[in-house]
Amino acid sequence: MPMVEITSKVISPESIVTATKTADSGCVATYVGLIRDNNNAKPVASVEYSGSGEHAVAVLQSIVDEAKKRWPVNEMSIVHRTGVLQVGDINLVIAVAAGHRGEAFAACSFAVDEFKARRPTAKTERYLDGTSSSAF
Repeated sequence: MPMVEITSKVISPESIVTATKTADSGCVATYVGLIRDNNNAKPVASVEYSGSGEHAVAVLQSIVDEAKKRWPVNEMSIVHRTGVLQVGDINLVIAVAAGHRGEAFAACSFAVDEFKARRPTAKTERYLDGTSSSAF
């Protein structure tokens, strides 16, 4: 059963792939987003994502719905993690099951770009120098 959710729990990419794949799929293209140790030439200490209400889930669902209209996707999952995440933590997993890799990769790339453009949650990045940056 595909997943569209926002969670404060650690995300398991393998469980999302398992939930997304179908018997008629030739592949599952995935994207695993990580918290990196730098941004804008500054060392990152942590990133906090907040806002996990119905609106945030609706944003994720709209991305899935649009991708399914554009490409012959069998199933698709998007799971986003909220809370304070450390460098190396997984903040986003997108999995797209399709008959062929071209469609799966295209839909997955689209979903990543749309996630970043629509930003379903507020993001605060904290740097090692004590400063921070927020995006809503």
